[in-house]
Amino acid sequence: MNPAQTTRVTAPAAAAHGGLRTVLRTTAPIAPATSVIDVAQRILDPQHEGLLSLPVVDEGRPVGTISRYELMRVFLMPYGRELYGRRPITSLMNASPLVLDWATPLDLAARAIATHIRSPITDDFVLVDGAGAYVGTGVVLDVLRAVEARLAERGGELERAYARLKSSQLQLVQSEKMASLGQMVAGLVHEINTPLGYVRNNVEMTRDALGDTVRLVASQQAVVDALLGGGEVGESGFEVHLAEIEMLRARVDTAALEDLRELLDDTLHGVGQIGDLVLNLKDFSRLDQAGFQKADVNKLVDGALKIAQHLLRKSGVAVVREAGDVPEIECAPAQINQVLLNLVGNAIQAIDHDRGRILVRTQWLDGRALILVEDNGKGIAAENLQRIFDPFFTTKPVGQGTGLGLAISHQIVGQHGGTIRVASKPGVGTRFLVVLPAAPAEKSA
Repeated sequence: MNPAQTTRVTAPAAAAHGGLRTVLRTTAPIAPATSVIDVAQRILDPQHEGLLSLPVVDEGRPVGTISRYELMRVFLMPYGRELYGRRPITSLMNASPLVLDWATPLDLAARAIATHIRSPITDDFVLVDGAGAYVGTGVVLDVLRAVEARLAERGGELERAYARLKSSQLQLVQSEKMASLGQMVAGLVHEINTPLGYVRNNVEMTRDALGDTVRLVASQQAVVDALLGGGEVGESGFEVHLAEIEMLRARVDTAALEDLRELLDDTLHGVGQIGDLVLNLKDFSRLDQAGFQKADVNKLVDGALKIAQHLLRKSGVAVVREAGDVPEIECAPAQINQVLLNLVGNAIQAIDHDRGRILVRTQWLDGRALILVEDNGKGIAAENLQRIFDPFFTTKPVGQGTGLGLAISHQIVGQHGGTIRVASKPGVGTRFLVVLPAAPAEKSA
């Protein structure tokens, strides 16, 4: 008798000790000459519970399968037992069963099962070794359960890999932020030292002025006490105090006190400048794990410009600031600050002439906040324009750029449900447009 038509899937060498061996059921085969009624008795044996069919094997090779469904159909026919009971099982068997190599990987076996077996499922499949000899049967449901378990395992691995990726992503964003911040620190120290210098000078001048004021008040108090009869100042001491009062009045008068008040006002202004710089630095450097909150886009832009102020002064680049009437939006402020600082920093670096100009405009359009950063620098070549948001791509000299600033900016804007677009012309300049919704549909940042 000819062997059964076999659907064979070549197993990779690495699967030689796995594959369908894990779902193999050792089932005694049926000889082709076995009568239908004897097969019916055998399939009712409790040891075959769960099997949809039994294998028919001739000289160690599978030639077919006989299913419970086919036997039930026959025995439910009028006189079915009498007509078919003594016939050999080959008269009823499925001569084209699904036959698989037992080293076939589960995923390939599942595909073969899905392709070969029709609905409703009436037959299991037959397993053979590498030489094509019968080794057992496989239950379709066992394969499906094994595949489901493997998918669940792989799903868990994917979840863990995704968690690691998110962690790495946050570290990458923070590393890039710290790299940008490191480039700003020296300039910010200078920015802080300028107001700190005149705050110190004003405090010293105030201290000197207060020394004269204290002496004047003390002398006046002594004279008043003597006049009221409550003091013990002699005639000579009285004259000394009057002379000192006369001398100090020329240095501590109403005008001098008004100057002192102006000094204190300047000092407060300088302290406020230092506070603003420190606050902007703090807002920029923190990871902002608190997530989304309401924020004023114009204040975010102004904060980024203050952080970059020393670079603007050093390069002699003028900033044209056009602030539109933009309502607060829901965003991660520190992340948007990072995007803005990246764009402004890139714009400054793109300008290599003494007529540098950067336009920063904000406006509200159709429920979205628009932030435009435009420079009159050297521009971006057409062949590079499509790659500028790719991680690690940079046109800057070695050591001057990580190639992550725009990639991370693109990612941050995307996580906010917004878009970032670029237009550039070599020799003319570059324009970046950031569009942010009032509230992101999914707060994934």
